[in-house]
Amino acid sequence: MPVAEAVAALAALARPVAAVETGTAEARGAVAARDIVVGTGRPEARTALRDGWAVSTAAIVGASPYAPVRLARTPAWVEAGAPLPADADALLPPEAVPPEAVPPEAAGGEPLEIEVEVAAGEGTRAPGAEMPSGARLVMAGERVTALQALALAAAGLAQLTVRRPRLRLLAAAPDTLTPLLGAWIAARGGVAEPAARPAEVDPLADAILAPGADAVVVIGGTGLGRRDITASALARAGRLHAHGIALRPGESAGFGEAAGRPVLLLPGRPDATLAAWLALGRPLLAALAGAGPETTPTLPLTRKVASVIGLTEAVFLHRTASGVEPLGGAEIPLHRLARADAALLVPPAHEGYPAGTAVEVLPL
Repeated sequence: MPVAEAVAALAALARPVAAVETGTAEARGAVAARDIVVGTGRPEARTALRDGWAVSTAAIVGASPYAPVRLARTPAWVEAGAPLPADADALLPPEAVPPEAVPPEAAGGEPLEIEVEVAAGEGTRAPGAEMPSGARLVMAGERVTALQALALAAAGLAQLTVRRPRLRLLAAAPDTLTPLLGAWIAARGGVAEPAARPAEVDPLADAILAPGADAVVVIGGTGLGRRDITASALARAGRLHAHGIALRPGESAGFGEAAGRPVLLLPGRPDATLAAWLALGRPLLAALAGAGPETTPTLPLTRKVASVIGLTEAVFLHRTASGVEPLGGAEIPLHRLARADAALLVPPAHEGYPAGTAVEVLPL
């Protein structure tokens, strides 16, 4: 089955999972279930963007060394982030008031001559300007970033509604791939639940059918070997939609459904596992999370990439100052795969790309 057809079929099996409430700090990477907008504008009062002396600009209009303006008392000192007094609308710089004129508690004091004027609002944030009422901080279907979490916390939004799919990962021991896939799933807002993959068809079918997950990912056992039973187990547990994807590496991947949930079968060799996850697993996770379209960076290749017509080819890349360096695809040794921090999926209609071609890459 072509990769594009497989992705579409997998997406048809997936339904966005139920939305849950979570804390702002824990929401990073998760997909927002609805738009998140600011309720009450912030700050409620004018606040200082820097340290300085709070003044009313109307009281010091035209102040200069040649025409100082006399104030009845020393202005109030305000630290960055603190609200200004109600009658103040700007900040004088710290050096505008000489140290000898500052009373012990930085308020009150003797009359004072000011020799500099400032514009209204200078050094301050107007009420409601930091977080205007009605401002949309996160769109539905958007993955919450660390910066958005910062803005949400500043807006006083302690809880938000997200979709966080739970994926059961079934892998046989020794298992070196589940930790990596689990980290990738967590980074994109999902929850990975590792479990042992039984070595017999019936117990594996039972493990696929076990409740509690939104999708099941079986790692290994997808080939034609005598102990490769995952396709048979899925067929027994539910329905095997495809076994054999036009993907290199990862040709023996497959998918189907059981108990109303999508089931993804990944090959057991690291390069094939990761290629099949990038081509099929990431779109599946996005569909379960209700994620909208995401942009991918475009970078130039430092060397040419050759590909086979008719297959989607996964090429692992290493980002450099001048672009992305191809490391290899099918049968790439682990010591080279370990350097990968991005990947490229070459469409089946291409024979590859010459050096210097700008290509869309998937960050790992």
